[in-house]
Amino acid sequence: MRAVEIATYGAPEVLRLTERPRPVGGAGELLIRVAASGVNRPDVLQRTGNYPVPPGASDIPGLEVAGVVEAGDAAALAEAGLQLGDHVCALVAGGGYAEYCVAPVAQCLPVPAGWTDVEAAGLPETFFTVWSNVFDRGRLQPGETLLVQGGSSGIGVTAIQMAKALGARVIVTVGSDEKARACLALGADHAIHYKTQDFVREVADLTGGRGVDVVLDMVAGPYVARELDCLAEDGRLVIIAVQGGVNAEVNAGQVLRRRLTLTGSTLRPRPVAFKAAIAASLRQHVWPLLASGAIRPVVFRVFPAAQAADAHALMESNQHIGKLLLDWRA
Repeated sequence: MRAVEIATYGAPEVLRLTERPRPVGGAGELLIRVAASGVNRPDVLQRTGNYPVPPGASDIPGLEVAGVVEAGDAAALAEAGLQLGDHVCALVAGGGYAEYCVAPVAQCLPVPAGWTDVEAAGLPETFFTVWSNVFDRGRLQPGETLLVQGGSSGIGVTAIQMAKALGARVIVTVGSDEKARACLALGADHAIHYKTQDFVREVADLTGGRGVDVVLDMVAGPYVARELDCLAEDGRLVIIAVQGGVNAEVNAGQVLRRRLTLTGSTLRPRPVAFKAAIAASLRQHVWPLLASGAIRPVVFRVFPAAQAADAHALMESNQHIGKLLLDWRA
């Protein structure tokens, strides 16, 4: 099969198209003939040597795919209500940049009605991440307010739509007026231009001084102290990336007085059972919203798989709004 591998750590050009043996699924797994693969920030970190591959995972990058079930554990397929030939999308721990990919059946979901395989390839990584962090760890409830740092990213556009569809108010930070307009069009209630506005002051003004209930943070570093200032009493700050650095200063007294929660997580190394529980929640609560059109695809650009380096370069430029995808049919 064709696959994109990391020849050596470095710039996007180290990604190269190669031939690899087709993988074989084991118990509880299925083999997907991949139509498209999602491109995500962790893929960039893996390419630069900053995100080690979990034990037992493929060294081929790529954490989400969509396509057709080619083969699989019959008992596991039956238990999941799937069969050969079904169109599915899947969260994987690696191996997504390839024409064939093995995935635990518990981490596979049917392609939503009305969605193409290419559109569905952009679902698993961001939807699993947002559900796990905003709704499980962050406990966002209808009527509460969510602040999303980086509203135009793949995670951001997912968080906007999911939170709005489930009854929350959403404020986002963005780096340009174009990105602000895009986020507002997706349903965000307010967009703060972080290059020209102080997001702490803006959040206070927008919430009447109360603050937000949940912050979804992909920056960390010096942002953490400022985000704690944005929280309402009993607020929750959830960190899912550290693009601004791993060290942060925290006012512990503020955490105590206002009963704040500071938490975070990484998804890739978690066991199949943990991800299976997220998949079950998504299928129950979110997949109907995808099929109804309440949540819609936000695909910025689809690249032929051979142009994976161009996709990575675009992601690192931060000029995209929504998802970047690789098409294996091209």
